[in-house]
Amino acid sequence: MSEMKYHNNFLKEVEERVEEGHMVKMCMQCGVCSGSCPFGPHWAHPPQELFMMIRAGKREEVLSSDSMWMCTSCYQCIVRCPRKLPITHIMHGLAYLAKREGLAPKGQPTAEFGQMFWDNLTKDGRVNELKLSLSLYFKDGFGQGVKNAMAMQSVGMGLMKAGRLNPMEILGGHKIKDKSGFHAMLKKAREIEDARRKLA
Repeated sequence: MSEMKYHNNFLKEVEERVEEGHMVKMCMQCGVCSGSCPFGPHWAHPPQELFMMIRAGKREEVLSSDSMWMCTSCYQCIVRCPRKLPITHIMHGLAYLAKREGLAPKGQPTAEFGQMFWDNLTKDGRVNELKLSLSLYFKDGFGQGVKNAMAMQSVGMGLMKAGRLNPMEILGGHKIKDKSGFHAMLKKAREIEDARRKLA
């Protein structure tokens, strides 16, 4: 089949704005990636289907899918792909693009946790495990948060015994010394990455 048959604006956008996106057109639709994925049966659209949808120009359908968020980065797909396509990188790149475009599915657990982790980390430059845990447990309301905390109390106690969770972190926790420098570095990194991916 001619490569021109699949030439469309969305394919061009993926090639330019998604990490390793130029490799999407190399997929030969064998399905080995989906068969190798431990979450394969749970994907709404397995990788080779997403790649075909990209070639068909189905931008909103691809970017609003929760499939990219299902990737656990086990790299089985890359190892077994006959063409050695960087499928994991493409999946994460599509998720990043979907988030930037405001098309990521609402309430998707991986996306929600990733945002909570990022917000927690970037506030003070270090992860406050207690606040992260509490924000995760109580994201669906107080009652559900209490149930979640009770169900996970043995894990919490284990983390406290190991020194990984300190109840005093509720008062602020540990921080890096130069928060303004850290935030400036993140801002600059975002500008560079956005320019590289043509997202600026």
